[in-house]
Parts: sequence; C-alpha cells; structure tokens
Amino acid sequence: MPRTPETLVLASTSRYRRSLLERLGLPFAVDSPGTDETARPGESPATLAARLALAKARAVAPRHPLAHVIGSDQVASLEGSLLGKPGSPARACEQLARASGRSVEFLTAVVLLGPDGSEHAHLDLTRVRFRTLTDAEIARYVELDKPLDCAGSFRSEGLGIALFEAVETRDPTALVGLPLVWLAAALRRAGLDPLGRA
Repeated sequence: MPRTPETLVLASTSRYRRSLLERLGLPFAVDSPGTDETARPGESPATLAARLALAKARAVAPRHPLAHVIGSDQVASLEGSLLGKPGSPARACEQLARASGRSVEFLTAVVLLGPDGSEHAHLDLTRVRFRTLTDAEIARYVELDKPLDCAGSFRSEGLGIALFEAVETRDPTALVGLPLVWLAAALRRAGLDPLGRA
C-alpha cells in the first residue's frame, strides 16, 4: 500500500522540538536534516541561528515535495560568546558558572517552507537573567537535571527554572527550542490551522 504523503514535516531529531510541535495537535513526520552546525568565522549568533534553520528545512524539503517543512535552530550567547550543548557534566558546570549573575541571550530561528517554494522565517530573542549561583547549586542542578544536550546547560521546562531571576520573552516556547506563537500563525496562513480541524 503506498504511503500517504505528509503535509507537515519537522526537519529535526530534537525530542524537545518534537514535543513542542505535538502541542499543536497537527499530524507531522520527522526527518533528520544532517546539517553541519559549525559556526562560520565572524558569524553572529543571530545569523548562525537563521542560516541553520533555513539549511535544515532546505535539506529535508526535497524528500517531501508535497509537505510544508519546518526548520529550526537555537543559539545561546553570553556577551557575544556562543554557548553550545555541553555534552559533559564538567562542561555544563563551567557554562553555568560563567552565566551566574549574568544574562544569556537565546536566539531561536524557525523557517516554514511551503511545497510551492515559499519561505517564511522568524527569529525570536529571549533573555535569561541568572541569579548568582554557588558551585554547590550548580553541581547539584547538573546532577539532577542532566542538561547535557541543552544549549546553555539548563532545561527551562525542568528544574532549570530555579536558576533564574527573570526570563524576558514574547514566546516562552522559544526558549525550549521552537517558537510556537509565530509557528501557529504561519501554519494558519498556510492552511494548516491547529484549531481548524473538525
């Protein structure tokens, strides 16, 4: 039996983005873009996030010619210095110690490619103000929440919220990795309204 063509595809293997997109209640497929995420020399955090979101969507779109494809990327920046996914407890503790008492910017880019070749893009900026953290608090947090696959070394949807003084954002889902406020509006305009299904 032939497979039904997808109408919506997420160009990501991130479990966080998948979980966020599920909140909209639309059926979707997931396809890994396999994109090289290395920053180019002198590339700003905003430019990097936008470039990678578009590259991910464009990598996947040819495999799903009848679908709308979502690409997204997030870059964390501390005073212009990129904060990647730590990958190890020691690196996570190091990143959080640097962020202690300071603000970290999270630039989350999202792109929606249409089957007609249309491209719609958005860049969301969220600022997280960290409270002053002790070494013991940092070590305990990393042990409990294990944020080793998270840019900035925390999970805002988990215990990481206890590390903050404030979060400045227009869309709290952007901090987790996919700006759903903008994306829901873009999907509505594309005829994929999460509230329009019977």
